[in-house]
Amino acid sequence: MFNIRVYGILINEKKQVLVSDEWIRGSYYTKFPGGGLEFGEGTRECLKREIREEMNLEAEIGDHIYTTDYFQLSAFNPAHQIVSIYYYVLPSEPITCALRDKPFDFDEDQLIIYQQKNEIETFRFIDWEHFSEESVTLPIDKTVAKIIKEGKG
Repeated sequence: MFNIRVYGILINEKKQVLVSDEWIRGSYYTKFPGGGLEFGEGTRECLKREIREEMNLEAEIGDHIYTTDYFQLSAFNPAHQIVSIYYYVLPSEPITCALRDKPFDFDEDQLIIYQQKNEIETFRFIDWEHFSEESVTLPIDKTVAKIIKEGKG
């Protein structure tokens, strides 16, 4: 079975890259914002919905960066093959969700949500000079981080 994921790369005017720090099923992950394609959605529509749901942010979806071109088994379901699609994202309005300075800096409200959903998510920017493949956890995200950093995306 295929699991199609769509992610956004948001680089702000200060040349900082947005990442999502998440606690999912007992593990920490730093990844790009986005999520799963739902039946009936296009990939750009999916990413707009995910950004709206996760960050309460309206955004424009920019140029395509990368689509997985190798086999990647899901970290969460060994019966699923992951296909990830990445786009640049441009906010259509100021970002108003809480942005953190430190990785995995969850607040009390998020910990309450965690007890209901078994996952927590928060966002932060990483300065360009500190951003690299090592900034993110998932294998496909590492590929995209390298593409972005090398200016090939």
